Amino acid sequence: MASITPISQAKPICKAPGFGVLKATKLQSLVNPTWDFSQSSRVLIQRSRMVLVASASASASSSTAEKQKKRYPGEAKGFVEEMRFVAMKLHTRDQAKEGEKEPQGQPVAKWEPSIDGYLKFLVDSKLVYDTLEKIVENPTFPEYAEFRNTGLERSERLAKDLEWFKEQGHAIPEPSAPGVSYAQYLEELSGKDPQAFICHFYNIYFAHSAGGRMIGKKVAEKLIDKKELEFYKWDGDLSQLLQNVRDKLNKVAESWTREEKNHCLEETEKSFKFSGEILRLILS
Repeated sequence: MASITPISQAKPICKAPGFGVLKATKLQSLVNPTWDFSQSSRVLIQRSRMVLVASASASASSSTAEKQKKRYPGEAKGFVEEMRFVAMKLHTRDQAKEGEKEPQGQPVAKWEPSIDGYLKFLVDSKLVYDTLEKIVENPTFPEYAEFRNTGLERSERLAKDLEWFKEQGHAIPEPSAPGVSYAQYLEELSGKDPQAFICHFYNIYFAHSAGGRMIGKKVAEKLIDKKELEFYKWDGDLSQLLQNVRDKLNKVAESWTREEKNHCLEETEKSFKFSGEILRLILS
């Protein structure tokens, strides 16, 4: 009499998940004609759904985790905060608590500036501000027009300061290499790379409103009997003027891709390099 091989010893039809159930139940239907074969299909479908749901959930979790890992410092507050964070890291510890750069040279409190050096600094600074203001007045890219008449403009005020020095009998020098080089770079950059140009725009104006004022005060104490130059004065509430420009910068950056934002941030170190060369003229 022919024997029936036990179900547990039958060779698997397929090693794929779920097929073991189909094989076993199909054989059982041969042994037991009353077995409802559709039941195995329902089991297989249920298990497949469970696998798909689990897979989708894992994929979503992985995607969320990946996005969280790519969160940039300051991003939640807007792109200006990202620029500020990167700029602060390029300061020394004595300049800012977030600073990571090693100090180079003496701190400002120990500087020994000269009138000639300070005039070079003011003349070169004026050339840079002249260039920035001309670029936004005649924009190559439409977003530059957002930064007209912000109240942060410095060119006219520097002109008044240089006129005052002239009245005191000082000769006003021509722009020197650091200022000329920076102005030329900004001119070229503005015509081809708006993200990089905006980086310089932000750092020049915002740095002057913070550390620049402190340096101006220290130099004035040593050279011009604490006189406050027009360069360090603003009409209206400076904090509000700065906030208005922050809002404009954040608005412009909303249309940028993440790659464009990163490109802007990467330009920060070059901005510090150019500005630092002009600042060091004070000691020349």
